[in-house]
Amino acid sequence: MYTELLANIAILVLSGFVGFAVISKVPNTLHTPLMSGTNAIHGIVVLGALVTLGNVEDPSILTQIILFVAVVFGTLNVIGGFVVTDRMLGMFKGKKAASVKAATAERAEGAA
Repeated sequence: MYTELLANIAILVLSGFVGFAVISKVPNTLHTPLMSGTNAIHGIVVLGALVTLGNVEDPSILTQIILFVAVVFGTLNVIGGFVVTDRMLGMFKGKKAASVKAATAERAEGAA
């Protein structure tokens, strides 16, 4: 029992170190595609937590709390990832679109 728990904790810690090492070496231009991939992974986490919660027979209150927290945090990560991705993609649109909207609005006011 404790050997399995210790092995799982060791895997969690090592995966954290590997994830940090990999992410810190990603160039800025690749962060948007990386965020999209991360959103997909977190979507799988949410789905896995929901499936696990539905398949556990007579779960303890601790199990229910852990699975609920997993669903909430996974959902927040997915939503936050899409918000960040949208903002990053908005940075690539530039000021041209904003200036076109302003010019169109000025013409509409002048015609009225």
